[in-house]
Amino acid sequence: MSKKNFVLPRFIASVAAPILAMAGGPWGGKPQDDAQDGDKPGDGSGTGPRNPWTQPPGGGRGGERPADRPSLFDDLLRRSRERFGGGRGPGGAEPGSPEVRSLWPIALAVILVLWVIMTCFHRIGPQERGVVLQLGKYSRTLSPGIGFTLPAPFETVDSVDVEEIRTIDVGSVGDGAENLVLTGDQNIIDLAYSVRWNIRDAELYMFQLADPDSTIREVAESAMRSVVATVSLPEALGAGRTDIEQRVEQRMQEILDGYRSGVRVQGVAIKQADPPEAVNDAFKEVSAAQQAAQTYMNEARAYAQQLAARAQGEAAAFDKVYEQYRLSPEVTRRRMYYETMEAVLADTDKTVVEPRGVVPYLPLPEVKRRSAGAEAQSPAVGANAQGGQ
Repeated sequence: MSKKNFVLPRFIASVAAPILAMAGGPWGGKPQDDAQDGDKPGDGSGTGPRNPWTQPPGGGRGGERPADRPSLFDDLLRRSRERFGGGRGPGGAEPGSPEVRSLWPIALAVILVLWVIMTCFHRIGPQERGVVLQLGKYSRTLSPGIGFTLPAPFETVDSVDVEEIRTIDVGSVGDGAENLVLTGDQNIIDLAYSVRWNIRDAELYMFQLADPDSTIREVAESAMRSVVATVSLPEALGAGRTDIEQRVEQRMQEILDGYRSGVRVQGVAIKQADPPEAVNDAFKEVSAAQQAAQTYMNEARAYAQQLAARAQGEAAAFDKVYEQYRLSPEVTRRRMYYETMEAVLADTDKTVVEPRGVVPYLPLPEVKRRSAGAEAQSPAVGANAQGGQ
């Protein structure tokens, strides 16, 4: 029975208590014809039946409650009597009289109507589904809105929230507990991940899984271990996390569907993927060396690409020169000769002149340097002479 149905009998009992008090129930006082002459009501000295809740004068005996400390239930009944005429029926009729006895069918009818109204109509929220149990057996599922059932205990309703996203964490981050998983290359990794899920079928969820959280956790661990066992350590540490999460989600859904669990897996998120704590320092050193090696490889690839681009540019320039050479071989040959000699003799301290029939050598650069040095000394000498005058 749901919480709502469990509270209903208490509510109906609280409503019916004043009616029963008015109808002269067991708490409505003692009829006058049962009291003996000279007896005071509620003093316990008469021989007829008396109110079991009436306190004897002078305090209680044998563990009875003192008269100056009435119980909460006694106070409630007293207020009910005062509200409905001090324990008398309509028109001041005494409890137990024919007029009051005629109210019993009305009181029972009111209780029955309240019971039917409060246990036959159920409000189902937009995100809920109402599972109807008929004498403890599944009957049907109520959609959002106002649903009608037979009165309890013939039919009861359990409301289930099917839109709430629930989360189960497997492994913990930073608490010292390790969740070790074996990878495909025979390495061990510490994984922490979470699974998000919600209810797809309320009937299957309630009657197929005895402990849904425990079942989903075990399915998640099984699916994660089966997937990680097919990948290498570098992939599990970061390169293949997205693929692992998707494969685990699909594997979990297949297993849960085989169980007819009524659960839909919304996603799997890996929060931590680290080596075991015992080898964490050594693993960091290996990772640093691998990163350095990868850096050198990237630099070598960049240099190779640069050289390849330069060679391609030179080859394209040579192709253009060759096209011009095919058009005019003599001119192109002489031009190539001059450009080559200019590149070779650019850094030499010589000047070569080629007159017809003789090749003299003229040290023109040396002459140029000497003339430049003489010009630099002459202004300095003139300045010294003017300073001496």
